[in-house]
Amino acid sequence: MPVHGRGILFYIMGPSGAGKDALLRFVRGRIDGNHGIAFSHRYITRPADYGGENHVELSDGEFAERKAFGCFLMDWEAHGFKYAIGIEASIWLVRGLSVVVSGSRRYFSQALEIYPRIRGILVTASPEILSKRLAARGREDNAAILERSLRTVEFREAERDVFILENNSTLEEAGEKLIAYLLANAGK
Repeated sequence: MPVHGRGILFYIMGPSGAGKDALLRFVRGRIDGNHGIAFSHRYITRPADYGGENHVELSDGEFAERKAFGCFLMDWEAHGFKYAIGIEASIWLVRGLSVVVSGSRRYFSQALEIYPRIRGILVTASPEILSKRLAARGREDNAAILERSLRTVEFREAERDVFILENNSTLEEAGEKLIAYLLANAGK
C-alpha cells in the first residue's frame, strides 16, 4: 500500500564498503535537526555491536512478530540477516518530514511502489576502494571480499532518476555532496 505525504523519502543504497554508514553519520551530524530531515534507524537481526551503523537489534522471533503486526514500512533479507525500516518513518513522511533510510539495492523497485515521493541515492566506490574498506572491517575473508567488490546488482528505476554519489575520495567531500543533494530536494 503506497504511503502518501508531503515529505521526501531519501533511499540510500550501495554495495558493502561504499561508505553508506560513515556518510550517514557525517551527514546526520551536520544536518542535526535543522532542515526538516529525519534519519530512520533500521531493525536488523544482527548484534548491535557488529560494527557500522547504529541499529536496533532484533532476534529472528522479534523480527517475525513485528512484521506480522505490521510494524515495518519495508523489510528485506541480505547477507544472512533480516532488515527493516519501521512504520514510524511513514508517520514522519505524512507529517511533512523528509526521511533518510539506508536500504537495499534489490529492494528499491518495491520501495518505489510503497512511496511515490522517493529519491534514490546510489553510493558507489571503485572495486579497489571497496576491497580495501571491506578488508579493514575484518568481517569477510578474501573470497567474500572479492565477490562483494565485483558484484553488481541491476535495478530498474523506470521513470525515476537515481542520484549517483561517488565515494572514492574523502568522507567530507562525499558528505558535502550528499548534504547539498538532500537540502536541495527535501520537501519538493
